[in-house]
Amino acid sequence: MKIVIFACATVAWLVASAGVVQAATAEQWRSRSIYQLLTDRFARTDESTTAPCNVADGDFCGGTWRGIIGQLDYIQDMGFTAIWISPITYNLPERTAYGYAYHGYWQQDLYRLNDHFGTADDLKALSQALHDRNMYLMVDVVTNHNGWNGSADTVDYSRFHPFDDAKYYHPYCPITDYDNQTMVEDCWLGDPRVELPDLRTEDQAVADGYNYWIHELVSNYSIDGLRLDTCKHVGKPFLSSFNQASEVFCTGEVFSGNAQFTCEYQSSLDSILNLPLYYPIIDFLNSTSGTTAPLITALSDIRSSCKDVSVLGTFTESHDLPRFASQTQDMSLAKNALALTVLWDGIPIVYAGQEQHYDGYGDPGNREATWLAQYSREGELYKVLAAVNEVRNRALAVDAAYATYGVNVLYSDTNTLAMRKGFDGKQVVSVFTNNGASAYSYTLNLANTGWASGTAVVEILSCAQVIVAGDGTLPVAMEGGLPRVYFSNEAATGSGICQGTVTPTTTADKTQSGVNVTRSAKGRRRQRRAAIAMAAAAAGATG
Repeated sequence: MKIVIFACATVAWLVASAGVVQAATAEQWRSRSIYQLLTDRFARTDESTTAPCNVADGDFCGGTWRGIIGQLDYIQDMGFTAIWISPITYNLPERTAYGYAYHGYWQQDLYRLNDHFGTADDLKALSQALHDRNMYLMVDVVTNHNGWNGSADTVDYSRFHPFDDAKYYHPYCPITDYDNQTMVEDCWLGDPRVELPDLRTEDQAVADGYNYWIHELVSNYSIDGLRLDTCKHVGKPFLSSFNQASEVFCTGEVFSGNAQFTCEYQSSLDSILNLPLYYPIIDFLNSTSGTTAPLITALSDIRSSCKDVSVLGTFTESHDLPRFASQTQDMSLAKNALALTVLWDGIPIVYAGQEQHYDGYGDPGNREATWLAQYSREGELYKVLAAVNEVRNRALAVDAAYATYGVNVLYSDTNTLAMRKGFDGKQVVSVFTNNGASAYSYTLNLANTGWASGTAVVEILSCAQVIVAGDGTLPVAMEGGLPRVYFSNEAATGSGICQGTVTPTTTADKTQSGVNVTRSAKGRRRQRRAAIAMAAAAAGATG
């Protein structure tokens, strides 16, 4: 297909497109939770759980779209309602200094699928299998660049399709100043070993070509949403037209922790990945020395800068960033990170392998094969994810407005943050801490939860039943640095939360409010510290 026909073709599909694509809107996506995966590294067609995958080699490891179909139970049983798969287009075929293009981000032909992952029928089958389960398919797409094995002066533009001439690309220049937005958009990513020729997306011919292609792709494969790569390197007018042409929900990667800068892209796209939230979450939870203050500041900054926080992508791992477990092996901290990811504002995104506590530091170490964990459902993090996704899904089922109810911080100190999300009677109350697995136990008497005295609630990770105290406070038993997540018994009725069972609270002793709590017996010194923490929490919870 030649680029010159796109301008005319664009008019044709704009006229004919109404009713063709069953678009999944931002409103529909905000209630979803997403499991992100690299197709090559998630599941093989032969269902092997022992096939080797040496991430350092950069080789293809054999994951396919058919393989994903075979493991949809594994994903859905964690409570996820959508998947995000890596790019599907044909990439540069030869081995490079960094290995092969198993990840999909070095595309060369928009109109050819990557046959390492399967056929067109396989991709359609994956889409259908997801829709049969009422799940959504999100596909990663690259619009900023193509991929070339070698230096800029060796690029053969005729290898690319449909943008097969140098006139469709910016002249070569490396990005040397990431604070210079013109340079960021017009110069090239990559290096002399693998260059990424930068497309002139500001040119109408290129924009029309991309818009025509994405409309066809979404329609042909019944795609429900798109994740756009490297949006910081593409002009906002192009992003806006691309989002519109796709007729589905689009979220974009803007690699910056600056809320004001990043949120500007939501004027062009439905959504962005919440990098401004990622960094303070990690700083809070990746060690016991972090603090809550930057996270609370980020909450305010993002809320004041972004158009709609309810559709931002919330995450604590990705294929571009170090695994959480590469920074700390503390399982309690990992549980806090996952629970916060799912229960915070926005659309939760969990990267494949996070549920197995994979610990690759960065690319390529964080691109491990999920099958080598045997798709185990017995791990602690898998169970935490299933529980928190279940309560979020239930909260949305009893009140769709849960998705747009902004997080309300009820209490915070240096190491602990308590929050509420949801309207009265249907709210989820969560407590997160970075005290770690070796932390002493204490009770946090939490005010302003919205539950009346005597209300029965269940802590969904331990399945312990708790009664709201006479003074209206919720006694939160903090043990082993674990997160706590509460939901009312009434709202949980009829759901699978805790499989319909609850565990009565232990009556080891009582707080001043007369509510039964559990306190560990680890010596007088720790009990004294616990008492001090309780008093401080009670005093500060109404602030």
